Amino acid sequence: MKCQCRKILGAFYSRLLFFLHGIIMVALTVHYTEDKTYLVLFSGIVLLFIEMIVTLKMTRHGEWKWFSPMVFLYLCSVVPSIFVMELKSLEFRKNITNLTNSECKESDYKKLSTEMQSAEELTILVLILARWMMPRGKMSRDQLAQLLMIYLALGADILDILELMKEPSIKTSQTIAVVGLCLFTLAVLQFTIVLTQTSSYSPPETEDTEQSRSSSDERVKSCILNCCTSEVSNMMTSVVMQDGPFLIYRLYLVAREDVFADSITFFICKNILAVIIQVYRAVVYICDENKKRKKLKQAHVNLE
Repeated sequence: MKCQCRKILGAFYSRLLFFLHGIIMVALTVHYTEDKTYLVLFSGIVLLFIEMIVTLKMTRHGEWKWFSPMVFLYLCSVVPSIFVMELKSLEFRKNITNLTNSECKESDYKKLSTEMQSAEELTILVLILARWMMPRGKMSRDQLAQLLMIYLALGADILDILELMKEPSIKTSQTIAVVGLCLFTLAVLQFTIVLTQTSSYSPPETEDTEQSRSSSDERVKSCILNCCTSEVSNMMTSVVMQDGPFLIYRLYLVAREDVFADSITFFICKNILAVIIQVYRAVVYICDENKKRKKLKQAHVNLE
């Protein structure tokens, strides 16, 4: 009973945190665009509590196995708000020198930039805090702590991409801004993926079945099975959704746009190392799993 109560409270408070921050983001979007059409973004955060009831009723641990609809609904409201406000900020930067009341517009731009930066930083913090508050599912406390540390590292990299778009040499480029925002969107979608499950070994095949297949086919099948496990997927998610695309984006800005921000060298090195380490981990894991499968098959043959 105590565990059930804790699960319900965790589910409620995490969604309440998303709800409050979502209201702030949508309100800022409506205020700066002066377009009430964006009030439709409220629908995502309103659905959070309906989703909570469904999740608690349909799942045993208060969380779905691979995908978090709660985080997805929250991002459906927040990410479009950030997208719209960043494009509004780009419009300010483009027009600020061409307006007669540029001093007034510049103060408006600074106000928008300050509030927007605070809101974006708060978005990452809210995602981390909500993950801490929501039910752990099948994760241990140690796994949750490791996941939160990973989120902190991901968040710093994601926020730097948004700041990079405001560098003097590219701050009025709409194409670069849109690409940066698309990469930001792809990166934060990682938070919707729950890849903490542990794969289990399938029982070894019978001797008759083994004899009917060539050794090369067995190696290919074993490699494919290992590549499709949750562990490998977890390792490669950040490479595909963040470090890989971010690395290409930053290298392009350095090589073609002559961007040399204070932090860009550090984050390029970070992205390169992250890609190398994650690929290395995946290869080592696959090789280890192949060895284990061979040992299990050999043990099975010996028993026969």
